[in-house]
Amino acid sequence: MAAAPCSMSDRARLRAEFIARAGWADACESLLAGDASFRKYFRLARADGTAVVMDAPPPQEDVRPFVRIGRHLLAMGLSAPEIFAVDEVNGFLLLEDLGDNTFARVLAGGGNEAELYSRAIDVLVAVHAAPDHGLLPGLGGYEGDALIDAAILVPEWYLPEATGRATTAEQTESYRAAWRQCLGALPLSGSCLLLRDYHKDNLLWLPQRPAVRACGLLDFQDAQRGHPSYDLVSLIEDARRDVPLEIHAACLDRYIAATGLNEKDFRTGFALMAAQRHARIIGLFVRLLRRDGKADYLPHLPRVWRMFERAVAHPALEPLRLWFDHHLPPALRRIGSA
Repeated sequence: MAAAPCSMSDRARLRAEFIARAGWADACESLLAGDASFRKYFRLARADGTAVVMDAPPPQEDVRPFVRIGRHLLAMGLSAPEIFAVDEVNGFLLLEDLGDNTFARVLAGGGNEAELYSRAIDVLVAVHAAPDHGLLPGLGGYEGDALIDAAILVPEWYLPEATGRATTAEQTESYRAAWRQCLGALPLSGSCLLLRDYHKDNLLWLPQRPAVRACGLLDFQDAQRGHPSYDLVSLIEDARRDVPLEIHAACLDRYIAATGLNEKDFRTGFALMAAQRHARIIGLFVRLLRRDGKADYLPHLPRVWRMFERAVAHPALEPLRLWFDHHLPPALRRIGSA
């Protein structure tokens, strides 16, 4: 997939040509959204309906993972967007328009939390029940050292911000060692397809569809393989929203009961994945502040710390808890607090 970067005017021309080839030249186009990547989304509207164009400019973006994972999810009977047209070389997709009712929007409007979260859990159960737990050949693994590398943002960014001192090599290595010890005690569990960003902003409420299809899926192009609890953590331990404890508990119980997994082992894995995700976010939010000048995420840090502390209270995470108690005691966990 080789295409040279092009100007905005060239990009608009290429997009118009793609839309015409797909048979939508008569549609009105409006910018729908952008995201944290280089991708942009446009809604096409005409008398007989709507569609969405993903504009993912190469070489920064590659539409092929989205196409591969999207078609795989559709084959499992899940509500990923149908893919109507593909231009891999120039980075365009014409997609089914699943609407604007993200879980975030529906919840903010007073939607039924128990119903929405239950449908989202049922999607994860369906993935787990699929052949080979939904895995595809060649998927990267979000396991082992990859988990540690993602969580290294704590000593790289949060620790020096909190202490006012550069992180030493010994601190970083002892952090890695604590993670290796915890992950080494992780009960064996078959890997599962992870959608990686499985949370309220990437899920769409489609109540006219039955069962698991009522939960629409977005932003899954970074899917990997890993512990089956990871997407569950993303869903019910949201960095930007307090999920009621009764919903949290009901989701865990629902997933364990439906999959038949060993409850003790699964809860141990859940605690580890929760600690990893929250540690990464703790470091990420400080990096966004210091490197990118984005302070908007800091008010969420106290929530993330609370969830991290709950996770490391699990006995299997004692090495990690001891590292944090020594290098980042509670008094240094106040960045972002009022």
